[in-house]
Amino acid sequence: MTREEAKKIIQEVGIVPVVRASSEAYAMAAATAVAAGGIPIVEITMTVPGAVAAIAQLCKTLSSDVLVGAGTVVDAETAKRCIDAGAQFLVSPGFDYETVRFAYESRILTMAGALTPTEVIAAWKSGADFVKIFPCSSVGGASYIKALKAPLPHIPLVPTGGVNLNNVGEFIRAGSSAVGVGSELVSPAALESGDTSSITDLAKRYVIAVQNARPSQRIPAGRF
Repeated sequence: MTREEAKKIIQEVGIVPVVRASSEAYAMAAATAVAAGGIPIVEITMTVPGAVAAIAQLCKTLSSDVLVGAGTVVDAETAKRCIDAGAQFLVSPGFDYETVRFAYESRILTMAGALTPTEVIAAWKSGADFVKIFPCSSVGGASYIKALKAPLPHIPLVPTGGVNLNNVGEFIRAGSSAVGVGSELVSPAALESGDTSSITDLAKRYVIAVQNARPSQRIPAGRF
């Protein structure tokens, strides 16, 4: 998959599930569950034990159906390991120039983390495809995204931190290209209990909420 194709999927779906599971097996279960709910994207963070191995396995088993990415990538060395494992996009909690440039030169989509307008501009100019606004809820949530988009309408923003089913529509209407959602979607308790059907059902609800926040894509009642 090309970088542009990956970007198109993220923009169209509008949701990036962030998996911070306690094991490789749980990460695999999470990816399968969100995909079944209509979100063919998963971000496996480097905080997951065996994260790189999980990414490699997911790419082997689900790469034709799911866009597999690596999260919490904070340096170029880790970026290389993830790309070698098959990761199709990289996400960072903050802005690291070397990481962004490595991904750009490797033709891999990247979401560089930022918070202030200065950081957002720097991340974008360095070659990031999206700029992840983190931790967004701590600085105003959807209203902060709206404020950033006023002077920076050309930069695609992906707020992460504090996004949930109740406010996801607000983030989209504020101008977000997509949103990152962690435990509010991929519940550790659901994974540990084996109840991944609840994650799938919740994923369906997120899909509806995001698309209904985009007037041209509203989903007819009863589709799911």
